[in-house]
Amino acid sequence: MTSDVWIPFPAEEVDGLPAGLDLRFWDGGQDFPADPADCAFYVVPYMKSMEIAIRPLSAMTSVRVVQTLSAGIDHVTPGLGSLPAGVRLCNAKGVHEASTAELTLALILASLRGIPGFVRGQEREEWRSGFYPALADKSVLIVGYGSIGAAIEDRLAPFECARVARVARSARTTERGPVHAFTELPALLPDADVVILSTPLTGTTKGLVGAEFLARMKDGALLVNVARGPVVDTKALLAEAESGRITAALDVTDPEPLPAGHPLWHAPGVLISPHVGGSTSAFLPRARRLLAEQLTRFATGRDLLNTVLVTGRPS
Repeated sequence: MTSDVWIPFPAEEVDGLPAGLDLRFWDGGQDFPADPADCAFYVVPYMKSMEIAIRPLSAMTSVRVVQTLSAGIDHVTPGLGSLPAGVRLCNAKGVHEASTAELTLALILASLRGIPGFVRGQEREEWRSGFYPALADKSVLIVGYGSIGAAIEDRLAPFECARVARVARSARTTERGPVHAFTELPALLPDADVVILSTPLTGTTKGLVGAEFLARMKDGALLVNVARGPVVDTKALLAEAESGRITAALDVTDPEPLPAGHPLWHAPGVLISPHVGGSTSAFLPRARRLLAEQLTRFATGRDLLNTVLVTGRPS
């Protein structure tokens, strides 16, 4: 049985890797480090295109694990159909929560407190004083309450929000309170001052935030997207933003990267960051720890962490 492992870091940079594996460094370059047919464990290069991520998959006839270094798996799912049955797809739960939650709070505070306008004012030597909205006393709705959504709520706790509501694929109860199902969104949206999107991109969530969703948001509400760009209908969002009825803070867009000349760049009340929710100094140490743990489990025959699906089985 093959023991080839493809990882996007040089092996000497990852502490705690088990012995007995043939480690091959591949970070998405044109040339593969070895025959893909011999790869047993494939760690998908981080922050590369879908084309790069799935390029070796069709030739990986011996692969048993595909490990992403992202929380989302939408960039590899198109290639899973070429894999044999029984391959485990694992995501990077535990790697991006801190960074993404930090950015979420930064986007909320920057948008509410008018930071982009202050930056423009500083460039023009203008003193733009006045009253601005605070996060305190606001009602917040988190759409997508997985580990990242929970980490966002952790960081909202000190800000004296009036209420935090949670929505996920299915209803459940947590220590902090109930998690509502997506079907309850129409009733929850009109009460939210800040709507945070942290849901995975799936067939169900693609285009979730369309004209009807946005129309149910209250006047003056802020939409924050740290999920995936296609969760939001860009045309519908532009219509609402250009009317001035709602504002938005977006770490992800559709299309992405957002091309020069796109109207979203200059839409009023829209703050854009270039998909940097997870790419911080916190990424590498957490990613390396996850890989060492996963590969140790793999080498010793123990259950892997963060298994999202197994090919050939109903999802």
